[in-house]
Amino acid sequence: MLNFFLVFLIGFFVALILGVPILKLCKKLHFSQTILHYVDKHIGKSGTPTMGGLIFIFASIITSAFFLREDYLYSILILLVMFGYGLLGFLDDFIKIRWHKNEGLKPYQKIIGQVGLSIIVAVFVYLKVGSDIDLFGIKLNLGIFIIPFIVIFFVAVTNSVNLTDGLDGLASGVSLVYLICFGAILGVLGFYNYTVVALAMAGALFGFIIFNGFPALIFMGDTGSLALGGLIASLCVFSKLELVLPIIGIMFVMSAVSDILQVGYYKMTHKRIFKMAPLHHHFEKMGIHENKIVISYVAVTLVIGISVLIGYLAIAGII
Repeated sequence: MLNFFLVFLIGFFVALILGVPILKLCKKLHFSQTILHYVDKHIGKSGTPTMGGLIFIFASIITSAFFLREDYLYSILILLVMFGYGLLGFLDDFIKIRWHKNEGLKPYQKIIGQVGLSIIVAVFVYLKVGSDIDLFGIKLNLGIFIIPFIVIFFVAVTNSVNLTDGLDGLASGVSLVYLICFGAILGVLGFYNYTVVALAMAGALFGFIIFNGFPALIFMGDTGSLALGGLIASLCVFSKLELVLPIIGIMFVMSAVSDILQVGYYKMTHKRIFKMAPLHHHFEKMGIHENKIVISYVAVTLVIGISVLIGYLAIAGII
């Protein structure tokens, strides 16, 4: 338990230490965010530095390196997958900055990158980890179908986290709480190294929020959101707990579902279900301050996360 607390604490301090020079570097290189014209409440944020995800990417890797024990191969692979998705996001951010526009990679280019990385993970998991998934001790073996399942899972998770990154501290706050709760579940189930990776990132995110909370000094960018999605998805896939994510990560799901419903309904009727999608922008349009939205998202994640954790503690006979 003390080890896990130290992992979180060191992740936090490493992120703080890295945050200042990375923020200064992003400002010096003019790595700034272009704000969409129709997000009128965010016009004042135009010019805020982006690519801040580099802070928690490097902080989580550095912290994990100090605490991983023997048999750490899969944990290294999880960090490599995170880094791969981070590189994809970095390329997307760089194109936006270089040509001063809000669209970086074309949607199909981003999907090709996401699918390519997820196929590599899916095949590896099928061959080396197994083809079953688990929820509260109930196992389901998918056989060869675990490969398309994992590919779809990765695409869904990475894009859901990316869509949640729309307000100061929102994606980082929800991910922080998710990873603490999920990391605790991993610890209960005996996944020491995976717990280290989860809590190293949680601590790094806690440090990052110092820079990313309202009013944000730096945004995580796609560099950060895709890396986060890649890490969260990888932890689920390697621990076979994919079905836990839509429960604890319900706010990620809400971001994705609201966006899909909005686009689909508009194409059919030329009318909108929400004032704006994803859902957090709908609440903004209703006049709710973004701080209240962020706190609400984090609170919902925390309550559900603790509830799921209690379920696993009960199954393990700890309570």
